[in-house]
Amino acid sequence: MNLSLQDPFAVAKEFPESLTQTLSAGGHSVVIQFNSRGDYLASGLTDGSIIIYDISSNAGVIAHLKKDRHSRPVTSISWSSCGRYILSTSQDWTCKLWDLSKVNSERDDFAASSAVIRNVKFDGPIWSAVLHPRNHFIFVASLFEDHPVHVDAEDEHNVVITRLQTQPREIIQGEDNSESATPEPESKKKKVEKHVTLATTFTPNLGLYILTGTSKGWLNIISSKTLETVHSIKFTNSNIKNLVISPNGRKLAINSSDRIIRQIILPDFLNRRNDEDLNGEEKVEEEWDEFEVEHKYQDLINRLQWNSVVFNHNAEFLVASTFGQSSQDLYVWETSMGSLVKILEGSNEELIDVKWNYSKCMIGSTGLDSGYVYLWSIQFPQKWSALAPDFVEIEENIEYDEKEDEFDIIDDQVLVQKRLEEEEDLVVDILTMEKYDARGFDIEESFIIPVKYD
Repeated sequence: MNLSLQDPFAVAKEFPESLTQTLSAGGHSVVIQFNSRGDYLASGLTDGSIIIYDISSNAGVIAHLKKDRHSRPVTSISWSSCGRYILSTSQDWTCKLWDLSKVNSERDDFAASSAVIRNVKFDGPIWSAVLHPRNHFIFVASLFEDHPVHVDAEDEHNVVITRLQTQPREIIQGEDNSESATPEPESKKKKVEKHVTLATTFTPNLGLYILTGTSKGWLNIISSKTLETVHSIKFTNSNIKNLVISPNGRKLAINSSDRIIRQIILPDFLNRRNDEDLNGEEKVEEEWDEFEVEHKYQDLINRLQWNSVVFNHNAEFLVASTFGQSSQDLYVWETSMGSLVKILEGSNEELIDVKWNYSKCMIGSTGLDSGYVYLWSIQFPQKWSALAPDFVEIEENIEYDEKEDEFDIIDDQVLVQKRLEEEEDLVVDILTMEKYDARGFDIEESFIIPVKYD
């Protein structure tokens, strides 16, 4: 059904309330990711393959990327902004870039034929990797007990891998200043080496900066041009497990192992939509001080750990999955006041990865034991006036005033001629595409996976 006929404005709430669907095809799902349009859902399995579901038409599995798959479980999935490419990481120490236009849908098993266009191998397992918002051949990855890396795979035969700095900027500057002074004791050097980056992500739009979270609670901001740390802030003393930036680039959620989710207000210059340089070093120093913790989310009664967090499209809501067998729900907070508004129930197991489908207003999560993919969404009520503009729904009887000539017998030819005259004055534009959909999202061209439904 057309999106406009579902009348999304009839529902005041902008977050899902009920579990509507469970996906279990193909195998045990570990991680999931929606594309930018929300039409497809990619699911990484424990056998190293990737399944893609068609969400918009409910067609089920439309592709199973199992040729040239990973040899171990998938750890993360990242879609390109155009929707054509997928970056997957695994415990087999490799990152694979898939071209979905090469999916061979003519085979019965929907296997991909040479869909891997880049295969980068590292010296250890990979926590996660994120594609650049403008260039799908560039990505950053956090490695197990190693420095994070910036990868430029534009040239297939000359992949450039640059190791990023893990230590905070203050420590790096201290090391540079102490080269000519008295050497530091060995005990202090060992403490510096214990910093490990666990999470990495790009800023939205242009991807001008890279945000990394360390095992000591530091947030490092690295320039995408120079690949050097420009600023460091310490928010906690424990591991930073997740870094999630809202799609509008205004807020950052830091999920750490101290059972607290911190909501940070980001400076506006991190989310610039043009590539103009900032004027003056003094202005840069002033803007770096704008980071502040707006809210802290935690469960003071049960002391729950959080597995994964995600914002909705405008950062009005934040959802998190809980760690441990005692809790099997998703917590939804309202970000302006920091209050808990909903606990999504329905699953009978611990939920791991959680993602928000912005255009479809849908939340997806994976089960730890079964590997099922659970989808929460809004149930839109039927609205007959969307199908017939002249139809009016009433909840109770009302008195109707009849017009004088409403039920008069009119010649059919006269009536037809009157309608034709009215239609001649109406200009219908069938060439110009709509800029916004029924919910106000920008309508952008997105890649459509070739599928043979026969």
